[in-house]
Amino acid sequence: MKNIILKSIYSGILISFINCSAQTDVIQKIKKEGSKPFTYAELSVKHGGKWEGNKYVGGTFKNITELSIPAEHTDHSSYIRYEGIGLENNQVCYRLYLDWRNATDIFGKKVTTLVLPEVGQDGFESYHHDAPWGQDILKSGRTIGVGSYGRYDEQNDFVETFKIVKNTDVKVTNEADKSFATINYKGWKTWGDAVDLQSKLTIFNKDRFVKVDLELSNTISGLCTGIVAIKDIPFKQVVSKNGKWAYIATYGQQTLARKEDNLGMAVIYPIDNFDKYVKTKSTHVVVFKKNKNVSYYFLGAWSQEPNGIKTEADFYKDLDSKLELLDKDGKL
Repeated sequence: MKNIILKSIYSGILISFINCSAQTDVIQKIKKEGSKPFTYAELSVKHGGKWEGNKYVGGTFKNITELSIPAEHTDHSSYIRYEGIGLENNQVCYRLYLDWRNATDIFGKKVTTLVLPEVGQDGFESYHHDAPWGQDILKSGRTIGVGSYGRYDEQNDFVETFKIVKNTDVKVTNEADKSFATINYKGWKTWGDAVDLQSKLTIFNKDRFVKVDLELSNTISGLCTGIVAIKDIPFKQVVSKNGKWAYIATYGQQTLARKEDNLGMAVIYPIDNFDKYVKTKSTHVVVFKKNKNVSYYFLGAWSQEPNGIKTEADFYKDLDSKLELLDKDGKL
């Protein structure tokens, strides 16, 4: 029995080491190649500290590739670096909170090189402020941010997130031309019966968009995505020429950076799975039909991005070209 226990402990240490080593190799390769097109998915948690209630005290961050979210973990637990998974390419970074909020946030980039491995190393506050690399630019508040997912509660007119989940497992994967995070939510309960949900968020070594693939164990009503609704920011909804795809989008001064900043956000979705559009107090919501499988895209375009989109006209021109490509090929 003692040998079995020791073997199990050793195996756990070995897996952790392999995970750290794999991430280190990816980081070094990307940094060596500078501004060459890349993608990167990151998951980083603290080791060497301890849990005190819902706070993780002490320890240092280490990159890993897989994690079962501890029962103690919630928002501001100081356990996961920048509180979730990160997805990055030359143009943009996104993070998805791995707690009950389940919101997608945007880290605007002012450089074309890799930045995520350094973000949040000194705590929560620094990445909310302007830095040479960029900063957190989206205030998602108590919404799903841009392009995340939840369940629309028609009776109470709000989007329910992931307050009741039996357990959550996450894995990040880096490949040659794309990177993705796979998240398995077991026993997600909103109202009625609990369901299992698997999400896959993929970023590519081109453009700003992320592809989201959702798979449910059972069909439910109200599965949705959307965009945080910022006061006084205009909203658009456009359907493609062949009527198979559409987007919702906003553009304007809606960042946490300087006042004159502009940010465009969009969700692009297939009409076949579309049920309705709803505007709640805080969110532009795309509600899907009952289905076990749904795929869509989301993106953010920041005016301070190097060689990026600087005007509202150019932002919507870019979105319209994406609809044309989806009409032609069925994918971006």
